[in-house]
Amino acid sequence: MPSLASIAMPKHASIYDDIGVRTVVNAAGTKTRIGGSLIRPEAADAMRAAADSFARISDLQSRASDLIAEATGAEAGYVASGAAASMTLAAAAAIAGDDLGTMARLPDTEGVADEIVMARTHRTGYDHALRAAGATIVDVGTNDFHLGTGATNVEPWEIEQAIGEDTAAVGYVQKTYTQPDLETVVDIAHDHGVPVIVDAAAEVPPIENLERFVATGADLVVFSGGKAIRGPQTTGIVAGRQDLIQSIALQHLDMHVASDVWEPPRELIDPATVDGVPRQGIGRPMKVGKEELAGLIRALEVFVELDYEAVSAEWQRQAELAAERLDHHDLLSASITGGEGENVAPVTEVTVDESASATELVAALRDEDPRVYVGADGMDHNEITINPMCLDDDELDYVLDRIEANL
Repeated sequence: MPSLASIAMPKHASIYDDIGVRTVVNAAGTKTRIGGSLIRPEAADAMRAAADSFARISDLQSRASDLIAEATGAEAGYVASGAAASMTLAAAAAIAGDDLGTMARLPDTEGVADEIVMARTHRTGYDHALRAAGATIVDVGTNDFHLGTGATNVEPWEIEQAIGEDTAAVGYVQKTYTQPDLETVVDIAHDHGVPVIVDAAAEVPPIENLERFVATGADLVVFSGGKAIRGPQTTGIVAGRQDLIQSIALQHLDMHVASDVWEPPRELIDPATVDGVPRQGIGRPMKVGKEELAGLIRALEVFVELDYEAVSAEWQRQAELAAERLDHHDLLSASITGGEGENVAPVTEVTVDESASATELVAALRDEDPRVYVGADGMDHNEITINPMCLDDDELDYVLDRIEANL
């Protein structure tokens, strides 16, 4: 087995060396637990520049709203401290609307419609973000599709029958495998006057997905700002209806101000539609700084001008290099999946021979210095994945070296 010293080490981020923390070579993709993605240099420069002076946060949010609206086709947009915070604010907007009293009480929803209907197979641990606003999730459907009988997990009528007087919204998690299709869910919800909230945190690129969900009729769509967009990791984007974005702004912005001098950004908030200055809302702990807002604005400006075909081709090339090399190893077989249609990027899927253990391999890689992270969702099937989104060629070579060295 090659020693660590015999293999060229990838470049280190010196700050982590300085503070005594092991760096990570990231072959797992844009995972929050290992830092999301690498912030775009343009965004990092914007953050550094923003730290040198002041701006009114509501003015920055107004500018971000314009840019988000332009990029997504939505009426307005907003920036929160991550996709999960964006989901909490989306739920709070659906529950409270423009009612300042309800805003002040959240997450207490006594006497207020607070149910969010979701297909059972859309439920994940991340929907805690919806419940944090006070929402009660009503799930419908089954897991019958996975029995292979031809039955679906959720029938449209199940969603329709779950909508009632206590329904605040319908929740939808966008993945390639989710059922029913979004258009069907939107039609049902809108027939009952209920908004649809879409969790599309990791569903870009392709860049076209920024517009796709709004165009389908979703009322609020959430994207991560710190994944493929490569803005600050602590940013999330909400795009959608003007009235719901206004509710988010009212519950998120610092409103600790005398009414005589309250001047909310008119692009986000119409003072004539609310009864006065709101109290600090449930979104206050989810504040976004001037640096993060400037960084996200710049990152989104760059992202929408990206040559996605060129980026995708580069990822494909790296995935093919990984597959070709690992497929020649006696204990491994490799192929490429994804990278087409709604899939964000191609990945190299690696099956470990039954005489070895994918779980032990993953653990050994994570314990190295630098740590090496590969995709581990398939460990139970003795599989790992290599995602090229956050790798340069030197780092990819290093990952492949370490996989081979640990078998």
